[in-house]
Amino acid sequence: MFKAKVTGLLAGVVLSVGFAGVQNAVAHGYGDHPRAQQFISDMGKEGFDEGEIRTILRSAERQESILKAISRPAEKRLNWGEYRNIFLKDKRINQGVEFWKKHKETLQRAEAKYGVPAEIIVAIIGVETRYGRNMGSYRVIDSLATLGFDYPPRGKFFKGQLKEYFYLLRDENVDPFSLKGSYAGAMGFGQFIPSSFRSFAVDFDGDGKKDIWNNPVDAIGSVANYFNAHGWKADAPVRSNVVMRKVADETWINAALKPEITLNEWSQRGIKTRQGLNLDDKATLLRLESKGEFQHWFGLHNFYVITRYNHSRLYAMAVYELSQAVAKKHSGVAG
Repeated sequence: MFKAKVTGLLAGVVLSVGFAGVQNAVAHGYGDHPRAQQFISDMGKEGFDEGEIRTILRSAERQESILKAISRPAEKRLNWGEYRNIFLKDKRINQGVEFWKKHKETLQRAEAKYGVPAEIIVAIIGVETRYGRNMGSYRVIDSLATLGFDYPPRGKFFKGQLKEYFYLLRDENVDPFSLKGSYAGAMGFGQFIPSSFRSFAVDFDGDGKKDIWNNPVDAIGSVANYFNAHGWKADAPVRSNVVMRKVADETWINAALKPEITLNEWSQRGIKTRQGLNLDDKATLLRLESKGEFQHWFGLHNFYVITRYNHSRLYAMAVYELSQAVAKKHSGVAG
């Protein structure tokens, strides 16, 4: 089935652009790239036809804009105030309310099944793709091949994602050149990379397909499943305020995403938080900059779970604050 799909597609390419055009694409593709040869051999050992893999990679195109984008991620070049301003605008909040109203029953069902609040699911999709309005314009095969074979700092990771992508194509019977996504190969409403798709995507409407590209029902269920699988605790807080009784040691601040120190231990260090929290819960101390001023927060377990989606404290904070803004407005609209 996988072979027939590829053969039919390549025949269509020949008819549409002509044999010379295919030869030109092959000449600039990755099928004969030196770093791709071991990958092709490894895929053959896993039961794939090496000729098919090579043929697909020959039509994958190097994209310079992808290499530029990955070298300048927003999470590293912006402070919290600048980053927050991207996602906490009225338009995105209002669109979140609209998305929630439109998919109310699906969000309720996802929350009931997976224990993840509707506002968190909505905020993830809002941050990632503006609720499906911007899912990316790069062919996934181009993104993964470019980064896998021409971006050595993370080549191993992206070759792994390219491998997962070929499994996805085979499992889902998908045209290898049809799927588009971000410069890093993330796809659909919730921007799943191939390994996340294969591990966490679900058929949430029961139609026999896991379609995160065109079906918001599957996308909602998949995001909720992802959070559940990464340990989201229902009804638990995400962050907490910080009261500095002593000057914090700089090595304590933004030291790690995963909480390792209990609130009781933080209190003994002179850094306290609000009452009512379990002092045995662990927290990480965050410092965020906005307009030359600093904010301090404790990131709790569920904050860490959000960072499993994108390993950035700025990202997790933006998701949480957008979720609260959308929930507040949705409650007002609903009421």
